[in-house]
Amino acid sequence: MKLILTGILAGLLATTAARADEMVFTSWGGTTQEAQTKSWAAPFEANSGIKVLQDGPTDYGKLKAMVEGGSVAWDVVDVEMDFAIKAAKDGLLEPIDFNVVPKADLDPRFTTEHAVGSFYYSFVLAWNKGAVSGEPTSWADMFDLTKFPGKRTFYKWSAPGVIEIALLADGVPADKLYPLDLDRAFKKLDTIKSEIVWWDSGAQSQQLIASGEAAFGQLWNGRVFALQQDGADVGASWKQNMTAADVLVIPKGSKNKASAMKFLATATSAKSQAMFAEASGYAPINTAAKAEMPADVVKSLPDAYVDGQINLDMNYWAENRDAIAERWYAWQAK
Repeated sequence: MKLILTGILAGLLATTAARADEMVFTSWGGTTQEAQTKSWAAPFEANSGIKVLQDGPTDYGKLKAMVEGGSVAWDVVDVEMDFAIKAAKDGLLEPIDFNVVPKADLDPRFTTEHAVGSFYYSFVLAWNKGAVSGEPTSWADMFDLTKFPGKRTFYKWSAPGVIEIALLADGVPADKLYPLDLDRAFKKLDTIKSEIVWWDSGAQSQQLIASGEAAFGQLWNGRVFALQQDGADVGASWKQNMTAADVLVIPKGSKNKASAMKFLATATSAKSQAMFAEASGYAPINTAAKAEMPADVVKSLPDAYVDGQINLDMNYWAENRDAIAERWYAWQAK
């Protein structure tokens, strides 16, 4: 489901920036990027006359290499918020021009000098109803191989989510998660390591659950929403759902910075955010967007499930991202 560029266009995007009447938007592929294209890129193109080329999936190493090498081919990139915080400190991002990007209605939790919110999401426990006997309801069930046998799937990359899930399953109270007890988390993960199937993209997470290859796992709520909309027999538990946000950034040295700023203004507008939320199941970061959305859609978003909801600590992860990653990948490789 990833939006993969092929042929000559892909080769050009890998090495050169877009022309002045074009810009490149990079995101995670699949149903999320499809919704972003329809809700943000299409109206932006119609109003500005600037063509939006699509690339993906987002790759942090590639973004860093582009900036440090002085050959930036991407203009706007959808990234996880903890990465954006660290990347800004490392000088990899352009500051946002809030004279171009209206700030008044943007959720301040997801707005910084170098980033504006893309969407607000939750990690939820999802399962294939045909592959699971009974109904898992908590993260602890993910670690109960006796009651719920079968493969389970988690996000492959070192990022907020899996460490917290392991600690919650081991009995750590939600308000005591940080600083993360890595020893305890990895000890808990060791108990099911042989049964883990890793997913490295939202599209893969959907495929694993829909096919039953993994009986249940950690998924972004929007990916579960898309499966259910397509008629897949998939269940979800919002108990202790864990929230975070993706944000939009402009890599330092973008050749189309002016166009990128205008794109951000469109993407974060109330109308575009409402369109995206309705299409994706992710919550809007423009506080005026819900007024433009059907009531039943608003009730299905992550912020309708605040009872027991856990906000992942992006600042903690930004400060500790590299150290956690080193241990995470060493553990995976064992």
